[in-house]
Amino acid sequence: MRAFARRAAGSKSVWGSLAVIVLLAVSACSTTSDRAVSDKQLRKLGESGQAVRAREQAEERLRDVARAYADHTPLELGLVVVHDVCVPGSGPGWFFQQKTDNYKIACSMNITAYYGADPKHMGDTLDAILTAGDHARSRPEGSGRPIPFTHDDHGRQIVAYYRGHAPNPHSPQTTEPTRLAVPGQTLTWDAIRGTAPRQLVEEPYAGLVDDPPVSRVVHDPKTATVAAIRKRYGQVFKLELPYSDYYGVLKNGRTRTE
Repeated sequence: MRAFARRAAGSKSVWGSLAVIVLLAVSACSTTSDRAVSDKQLRKLGESGQAVRAREQAEERLRDVARAYADHTPLELGLVVVHDVCVPGSGPGWFFQQKTDNYKIACSMNITAYYGADPKHMGDTLDAILTAGDHARSRPEGSGRPIPFTHDDHGRQIVAYYRGHAPNPHSPQTTEPTRLAVPGQTLTWDAIRGTAPRQLVEEPYAGLVDDPPVSRVVHDPKTATVAAIRKRYGQVFKLELPYSDYYGVLKNGRTRTE
């Protein structure tokens, strides 16, 4: 466990690398001497009014991004999975200095959204996503870009592939593109060409523990599944927004929000 913590120490900042620290939250090998606060204190700090407000604001911001795809593209939002965690900072027992040494508690959140789409119109769907990104890019600086994908070279090539304009788009040797990614967002989708088994978006990870505020899991709607979305629309798109840090309490008592 200490070896893992030493590797985590190489991260640039606690506020940019809490996806790694999430592993510490679910690890059973933590000891009291390695933690800045006890389980009871962790829960008390994570349930404070300020933490709750920061949590609600963070979730709303992430959900706004997920909704933007449904509002401005042909994608139909079928399921949103929210996971947020609050972990203790490092205690005095660590031999090497840790990036969490100054923290009592640090909280982060991610969202994964699943959408339905018509596989018969993939070229138009992807073109609409890139067009929405083009429009967002043209907005004044600071207005936000919920959809960051645009008609750059890679984007145009993918649209051309699904419209049958790219070189040998139907050749068995041509790899079907199923992913767009930029820092902060990853969009993947079911493969629709080639022979079985096709690469498909999987169901959400079922091993997350719902034990707020240490680990909170939300499925919205509760009964929705990827399989049901695929059955209804024919194809599934998956949007991943990685863990972003929204709340922290320093050991000197000061708080930090996103």
